[in-house]
Amino acid sequence: MTPTAGAPLPVTLLSGFLGAGKTTVLNQLLNHADGLRFAVVENEFGAVNIDSQLISRNSGGIIELSNGCVCCTINADLVRALQDLAARRAAGELTFDWIIIETTGLADPGAVAQTFFAAPELRTGFMLDGIVVVVDALHAQQQLDEHRVVQRQVGFADRLLLAKCDLVDAEAIVDLSARLGRINPRASQQSLVRGRAAPGSLLGIGGFNLDATLLAPDAPPIARFLPLPGATGATRWSRRPAAHHDEITAFVLDAGEVDLDRVGAFVQSLIDESTEFKKLGMELLRYKGILAIADDDRKLIFQGVQRVVGFDYGDLWEPQEERRSRIVLIGKNLPEMPLREAFLNCLQASL
Repeated sequence: MTPTAGAPLPVTLLSGFLGAGKTTVLNQLLNHADGLRFAVVENEFGAVNIDSQLISRNSGGIIELSNGCVCCTINADLVRALQDLAARRAAGELTFDWIIIETTGLADPGAVAQTFFAAPELRTGFMLDGIVVVVDALHAQQQLDEHRVVQRQVGFADRLLLAKCDLVDAEAIVDLSARLGRINPRASQQSLVRGRAAPGSLLGIGGFNLDATLLAPDAPPIARFLPLPGATGATRWSRRPAAHHDEITAFVLDAGEVDLDRVGAFVQSLIDESTEFKKLGMELLRYKGILAIADDDRKLIFQGVQRVVGFDYGDLWEPQEERRSRIVLIGKNLPEMPLREAFLNCLQASL
């Protein structure tokens, strides 16, 4: 898992609401990382950063961003902090393999993620590997009801870590896991034991790689739940009907071969402020698609964070593969039927 020489520095964004247990997870990672060395960018509101004093010194270095928040779009302080870390590493002042950014509990991870794609200074030297969100299993249901930022944190996640499960009965965890899965079906879930997660489940996620990995449209919300570390066999939890109506939801668009120009216009309509989708109050958090373009043997892959989107061609379609176009959308107030109709209008057969 150690990055290769000359490769971009991998970065993991660690998020979660106030008191969820982010610092505990971070300390466990720093102290059980099998030789990996980390640099930590620690952010908190206020002139004195208490959390940074709680972080284990078993790391390559700590940079504090106090009295501010890294959740501002293209945050200049964050860019400077990362550049400073890279410069000190190159000069031999610091030794580390990975960068962890721990955000304040009130931060929206989306703007941080956008910074890595929108700031030219970060595009070549750094690679955002994934967004890990710690969820307080004891208080999460109430927090999801009362704080929009908690829903957004869940919506942006590549991994969801359920902390404080020892304080909650199994039935409550079933309900919470199902709710989290409805908000974000593409993020795997893992219960923690005393805040500890295997480093392999937090690092090397590749959450922003343009690859052909996409959740199957018929997968149940909790199909990607990871059992407690050390548990034997699969965890068998029954699914219950939805009891909550969260404004952050997710669904999959599914069609056959699509026309390149039409699907390009469709994706643009998802992020253009002047479109009917935006006028309906739709707000995308994360989205990813694998497209079968008519008369092209390559898979066209794209993914985006809010209004920043990237495209690339992937592997060839195998002869036995069904050429299907699928897009996972996670966002607020998604108008499902209009989106489905617009996507179906991209079909090659409709031309």
